[in-house]
Amino acid sequence: MTYDGIQPRDQHNEALVQNVRPPDWQNPKPLSRYHLVVIGGGTAGLVSAAAAAMLGGKVALIERHLLGGDCLNVGCVPSKALIRAARVAAQVRSADKFGVEIAGNVHVNFPAVMERMRRLRARISPHDSARRLADLGVHVFFGTGRFTGPNSIEVGSETLRFRKAVIATGARPVAPPIPGLADVDFFTNETIFSLTQLPERLAIIGAGPIGCELAQSFARFGSRVTLLEVLPHILPAEDRDAADIVAEALRRDGIDIVLDCKIAEVKKENGRPVLVVERSGQTERIVVDAVLVGAGRAPNVDELNLDAAGVAYDKKNRCQG
Repeated sequence: MTYDGIQPRDQHNEALVQNVRPPDWQNPKPLSRYHLVVIGGGTAGLVSAAAAAMLGGKVALIERHLLGGDCLNVGCVPSKALIRAARVAAQVRSADKFGVEIAGNVHVNFPAVMERMRRLRARISPHDSARRLADLGVHVFFGTGRFTGPNSIEVGSETLRFRKAVIATGARPVAPPIPGLADVDFFTNETIFSLTQLPERLAIIGAGPIGCELAQSFARFGSRVTLLEVLPHILPAEDRDAADIVAEALRRDGIDIVLDCKIAEVKKENGRPVLVVERSGQTERIVVDAVLVGAGRAPNVDELNLDAAGVAYDKKNRCQG
C-alpha cells in the first residue's frame, strides 16, 4: 500500500488508503479526448471533476498521491479532530467555573486522541474515494501528470488529450533556510498527524494559522509549547488587533510565544533538538523533544512542465494565467 506520510499502519489508515489510493487500482484506457482533465485530487480538483462529470462531460482526474489532498489527509479533517479533543480537555480543566467539580487531574490519552482522528478520517474517506469518482463517470489516473502540449498531458505511459484543464495541485510545506534544521527530524503538517506519542516539549517555527492551531492543541494535550515567529506578532496576515486576541488566548494555555526573533541555528544535543534563538540582542538556547515547521508553503507545479502548456508563472511558481 501507499503509506507515504500516512502512519502508523493500523486498520484506520489501511481503510483510508484503500479508498484514496487503492493498491490494486488500474488506470483506465484513455478516451480519444476529454472535455476536462483535472490535475490534483484535493478539494478543488474533486469538486471540479465531479461537477463536470455530473453535467455530462468526459472527465479525467490525475492524482500523484492520495485523493482528498491536504484537507482529508493532512489538513482540515485531522487538525479539526485534534482541536475538538483539545477543546474538551480545556473545558474539563475549567469545569469549576461552571460549578462542575472534577475529581482528580485531567489526563489526556494522546494515543487514543490520535486513533480517534485516524478513525474519523477513514470514515470520511469514501466521499473522496477513487470508487466514488469512477461511479460518477470520472476516469481516475494515479501518477504524476506532465504537460506535453497545450491540449495534452502525460501520466505514466499514457497521453490524455483534452479541451480544457484545471490545475488544482495545491501546495506543500517548505522549511526556512535555518542552518542545521535539515539535520533534525522536524515535522510539518504532512507528518505531524502520524504521531502516536505526545512530545513533552515542542517548538513550533511559524505563527501562522497552522502553527497557532497546533500550538494550542498540543499545549492543551500537555506539551510545553514554544511558538516562534520572526515578525513582531503572530498571524502576520491578519489584523494586529485580532492577532493580539489570539496571542492572549494562547498564552493563557501556557504557550511561550517568542516574537521578533531570529533562529540562528538548530542542532542536536544528546539526541534532542536545540534551537539557538536571537532576540533583543540576546541569545538563548531552547531544548525540545520535537520541532514542527509551519513557516510557509510552495505551489506544487514544479513537475507539470507548464511551459509546454503555455501557462505563465512567476519565479515563485505561481500561475499567472
